[in-house]
Formats: sequence, structure tokens, C-alpha cells
Amino acid sequence: MKYKKFLELQLFAAPEGTIISTDLEPAISVDFTSRLSSNITELQELLGIVDLDPMSEGTTIKIYKMTQVNTPAQVGEGEKIGLTQIKQELAKTVELTLKKYRKQTTAEAIQRNSRALAINKTDEKLVSGVQKDIKKNFYSLLGTGTGTATGTGLQAALSSAWGAVKKFYEDEDATPIFFVSSDDVAEYLGTAQVTMQTAFGMSYIEDFLGLGTLVISPALTKGKLIATAKENLRGAYVPANSGDLAMSFGLTADATGLIGMTHATATENACIETLMFSGVIFYPEYLDGVIVSTITGA
Repeated sequence: MKYKKFLELQLFAAPEGTIISTDLEPAISVDFTSRLSSNITELQELLGIVDLDPMSEGTTIKIYKMTQVNTPAQVGEGEKIGLTQIKQELAKTVELTLKKYRKQTTAEAIQRNSRALAINKTDEKLVSGVQKDIKKNFYSLLGTGTGTATGTGLQAALSSAWGAVKKFYEDEDATPIFFVSSDDVAEYLGTAQVTMQTAFGMSYIEDFLGLGTLVISPALTKGKLIATAKENLRGAYVPANSGDLAMSFGLTADATGLIGMTHATATENACIETLMFSGVIFYPEYLDGVIVSTITGA
């Protein structure tokens, strides 16, 4: 009987020191999902977005353009006042999709660098890629803005864009925010005393020239400055901490549910696999409320 019990232990018990999913989840997944969700929250605060809207995967997000069709003439006392017609047109649709990311950490890497270090280093690179995708999609949508402005040099282009934003939101308490390439701002910052801060891997300057927040990124197109109001920006996401998706893959997520992650052993090639899901998107509500200002040379 004792011999039989010994055989059962040999057949079904994991060898001592084996890394199983329950070891990996608390040590790695929780840390990274919380860290990335915190970064996304920082970006949300920078953009002035109060809440991100939870939506189902495949939801179509509609971005509009608002136009005034007519301008009725003024009338005299007692005469009928003409109607001003405002037309809201669909300018663009964006589908909220679930982005999937996967990478592997080899047994050799774990042996050389320790489990935590090897997996964390490669997970950090994966998280960096997720952040880049979110920013790239956001900048791409901003670049389709239909408002225009122009100015000679960075400061004039900023002023022109600021004026266009204020004009578009003339009856609202709008808070301007600008997005500009690091190439365009480098020369100006070389001679200016400014304090830069960082959020979500992006540098920004609060109240730049008294006009508003200036976000600086090398991912933006040189010579094109984008401006809008913070009130025009929205955010949405596919929850990763509930539903069939989280249950099926055993995803770990923090309370926000913005990012889902899981780790598992892959015995066929002796690796630890990292699987991550992200369905976060930032977008402008009105495209004509986004001003693309051209920076011209002297």
C-alpha cells in the first residue's frame, strides 16, 4: 500500500520547484496589469477624460461633424424669426476591437537571469508595445481632424490653432490641448525655460505659453500641430475583468479591468507564455473640433 501511494505521488504531483500558473499570477500578472492600468489612468487625466466607457468588443464608435446649414437674416419687431438649422453628420466610424499580445520567455533565459527578472524584462517590453499601439491609434484619429490653421514657426502655429479651437467652442468653457512632434518643439525648447512632465510615456508641458497643455511625441508628424479641447476627447474599453473572456483565459486584471493578463507554462518548447488583452481606445467626439495646424518656415 505504501509503495502504491509513492507511485501515485510520482505520477501526479508536480516536481518540487515547478513553476505553475498559481505561482506566476500573484507575482507577475497583478503587478503588470495594475502598473499599465495606472499609466492609462494617467493619460486619461492628462486628456481630461473623466470616465472611460465600458463597451462590448466589436462596438461601433461614431465620430461626428457638426455644421450650421444656414444663417437666417435678422427680423424686425414682431416678425417671425427664422430657424437656424444645425446638421450633425457622421464623419467617421471606429470599431472597438480587442487587441491580443503574446510572447514567450525561454527556460534558458529563466535559468540565466532568474524567473522574476527574465519574465519581467520581457513583459515590460510587451507592455511598452501595448502603450505604443494605444497612442498610435489615438494620434491617427486626431490626424483626421477637419479643422485647419497655419502659422510661421511653432509659436505662431500654436496661437493660430488656439484661436481656431476657441472659435469652434466659443459658447463653451473649452480647455485647449495641443499635440506636436518632438522635432518641431526641439529648437524652441533649446532656448526656453520649461518644466516637462511625463504620462504614459509622453512628455507634456502644462499651460505652455499660457495657451494650454502641450503634448510632445516623436510619433507625431513633423510640421503638423494638432489642437482640440479636452472636452472633445472620449475613451472606451473592453472590460478584461469580467465575462466569458476573463473566465475562459483566467485573466488577471485590476479593479479597472482595462488590461487582462495571464501566464502559463508551455512544455512543448520549455517556455513561460505571457498572454495579454487590451481593448482601450481614445478618440475625439467631433472631428471638426480637431484643428490640424501647419507649421510653416520663416
